[in-house]
Amino acid sequence: MFGFKGGIQVYSMFLLKALQDLYPEANYDVFLKYDKQNLKKRSNLQFLSSTKFHYFGDLPNLLQNIIFASKIIMLAILHRPNIVISTHVNYATACYILKLIAGIPYWVVAHGLEVWDIENKMTKLALQKADKVISVSNYTRQRLLQEIQIDGDKIVLLPNTFDANQFEIKPKPTHLLKRYNLKDEQPVILTVTRLGRMAKYKGYDQIIHALIKVRSQIPNVHFLLVGKGDDLPRIQTLVNSLNLQDSITIAGFVPDEELCAHYNLCDVFAMPSKGEGFGIVYLEALACGKPVLAGNQDGSIDPLAEGKLGCLVDPDNVEEIADNLIQILQGDCSNPVIYQPEYLQQKTIEAYEFSQFRANLAKLFSSY
Repeated sequence: MFGFKGGIQVYSMFLLKALQDLYPEANYDVFLKYDKQNLKKRSNLQFLSSTKFHYFGDLPNLLQNIIFASKIIMLAILHRPNIVISTHVNYATACYILKLIAGIPYWVVAHGLEVWDIENKMTKLALQKADKVISVSNYTRQRLLQEIQIDGDKIVLLPNTFDANQFEIKPKPTHLLKRYNLKDEQPVILTVTRLGRMAKYKGYDQIIHALIKVRSQIPNVHFLLVGKGDDLPRIQTLVNSLNLQDSITIAGFVPDEELCAHYNLCDVFAMPSKGEGFGIVYLEALACGKPVLAGNQDGSIDPLAEGKLGCLVDPDNVEEIADNLIQILQGDCSNPVIYQPEYLQQKTIEAYEFSQFRANLAKLFSSY
């Protein structure tokens, strides 16, 4: 939760914050497999001072899983919690064992790739035996219903959320124009994502290839790729091989306090992913009033309201990606809504702002 910022980590933080807002008198034990005890908590969210965080990040890899699961089970048997919530399916097995031993109910959060095409029989069983499975998107819920024999009433929707106070509509920031050597009128395509070798499904390769055609129509277009990860050397090699060095900036890691400015720097946010469970970055871009291009084969369709709030494309079709980017940047997109920043912001806040997330969570508990 504190050492790495990804979709699951952010969701876990918001879930804990919402629970504590709803039930401030409850006791909370939070088990963090990868965080370390001395890690500075870089979070805008305030948790109850009584919250007990259990850290396992300093343990050797071979012992980590065993000690992590064992401590959850032992403490739960000792304290008899009302419920155990696992925000990653990999830990659902420990919850299932605990339920067998002590009858303690558990919920599991289902995000995206980690619950699609599950082959492990124990993981499947743990999902089937969960008291509730919280799906972050309708797409993931449908995948689970198709792939696992599970009671549909158990799978409930609790979509991702974001802090609307952190994202607003503003002009292109002068300091970023200077930093990246860009002109105010220059069209900018932005992607914010993890750049790991296992994250190529995010679609940044396709944008790089599409840029060749986009640049033929819009010569001064610039692609700004924000993120960090072990795929950076390969990406740089690809950019060089296509002679796109002058049209692409790999910005690296950008801190949270600079994200809003980066969204406001762009003219279109593009991430044609095909493995997204939901995609919080789409919400952030929409809250800044930006046109958004996303893939049409994963959970990305949820934040874009099935295309009503943006442009959905085949994430494997470079030509289609290029054509739609050109249309968006030239003001010719067939969906005029994407040029209405206040409307995009309003609809996104209404559906996904944190207070709505908390209200939806309260409904889940009231019906439990």
